[in-house]
Amino acid sequence: MTLAVGPGLLFDSFDSPDMSSALPYSNALVIGAGSWGTALTAVLAERGLQVQFWGRDPALMEEIQSTRRNSRYLPGLVLPESIQATARMEDLRPADLVVFVVPSKAVRETAHSMAALPAVKDAQVIISCAKGIELNSGKRLTQILAESFTQTPLAVLTGPNHAEEVSQRMATAAVVACEKETVALDVQACFTLPWFRTYTSDDVTGVEWAGAMKNPYAIAAGIALGLKLGDNAIAALVTRALAEMVRMGVAMGGRAESFMGLGGVGDLMATCYSEHSRNHRVGRLIGEGMPLQEIMSSTRMVAEGVPNTASLHGAAKAKGVRTPLLDEIYAMLYEAKPAKEAMRALLSRDPRAETE
Repeated sequence: MTLAVGPGLLFDSFDSPDMSSALPYSNALVIGAGSWGTALTAVLAERGLQVQFWGRDPALMEEIQSTRRNSRYLPGLVLPESIQATARMEDLRPADLVVFVVPSKAVRETAHSMAALPAVKDAQVIISCAKGIELNSGKRLTQILAESFTQTPLAVLTGPNHAEEVSQRMATAAVVACEKETVALDVQACFTLPWFRTYTSDDVTGVEWAGAMKNPYAIAAGIALGLKLGDNAIAALVTRALAEMVRMGVAMGGRAESFMGLGGVGDLMATCYSEHSRNHRVGRLIGEGMPLQEIMSSTRMVAEGVPNTASLHGAAKAKGVRTPLLDEIYAMLYEAKPAKEAMRALLSRDPRAETE
C-alpha cells in the first residue's frame, strides 16, 4: 500500500481515483486570474491538460508567466511551467474546455467580448465557476453565458472550495452540474485528482442558486461573530439560512435535495465558518464596527456576498419569497441599519414552526 503525502493528510492509494484513463479533453482555457482561477489552473495542469490562463491585467499576467506566481491573489502557489499565462486575447489558442472564473458582475461583459474568439467559440464545454445572480435581470450565470454561447454545453463547478486550501492540495470535494450527463461525467474526469473529488448533478438551477445565496449568509455569520453573539446564535443563524436557501431555490426551479449537498449546505458551512471566506471576513469587520465602504476599499478581493445581497433581495421580492434573514442583511449593507438592531430584529420575530 503506497501513500501520497499532501499537507495535513495522507491519501490511501486504494481510495484514489483511476488516473490512467484517457482524458475527454486535452486542453483548457481558464478565464479570470483571481485566487480561484489560479487554483483551478493548477488543478487542471496537474490532471494533465494543457492549460492557458487569461486575465485582463497585463502586468499581473506577465508576472505569472515569468515568475509562475500570482503574488496579488494567491502568492503561495507555484504554477507549473506548462501553463501559458497572457492578457492578450489574440494569443489564445482553441480550447476544448473553457472555465469562467471572473466575478459574477463581470460574466456578461467578459462572455460577450470572448464569444467570437476562435479560442472559445468552438469549445466542447464552458464551465461557470463564479457564484451570483445578475442584479437587474435576476439571471443565473449559466443563463448569461448561454446568451453568448448558444450552441455550447454549459456546466457549473461549485462547492466548499477555498482557493487557499486547494492551492496546498488539501482534501477537497466539489460538484459538477450539467443538464447533459455525458458532459458532466467528462468534466468530472478533468477535475478528479487523489485529493480533489467531484460528484455530478443535473440540477444546474439548484446548485447555482445555492452557490449564490450562501454568500450573504456568510456575511451575517461574520457579523454575529464580530458582535460576539456566541456559537449558539451563529449555529441557529446558519441553520435558518439553509431553510431560507431551500425556500428560495425551490421557488426558482431548483430541487430541495441539491441544497443538502456540497453546493448547498457544504458550501454554506465552509463560507460561514472559515477565516478564508472573504464574505465572513467582511461580516466580522462590520460586526466589530468598521464601515462597509472602508472594508471594501481595503482589499482587492471581491466579496461576492455584497452585490449578491442586492440581486438576491430583489429576486426574492419579485418572486414573493419570504426571506427574513436576507431582508436584514440587505438592510445592514444597503440601508445603514445597525448590526445590533438587525440581529435583535431577527430574534424578536413572531414565533413560527421550524418547518416554515
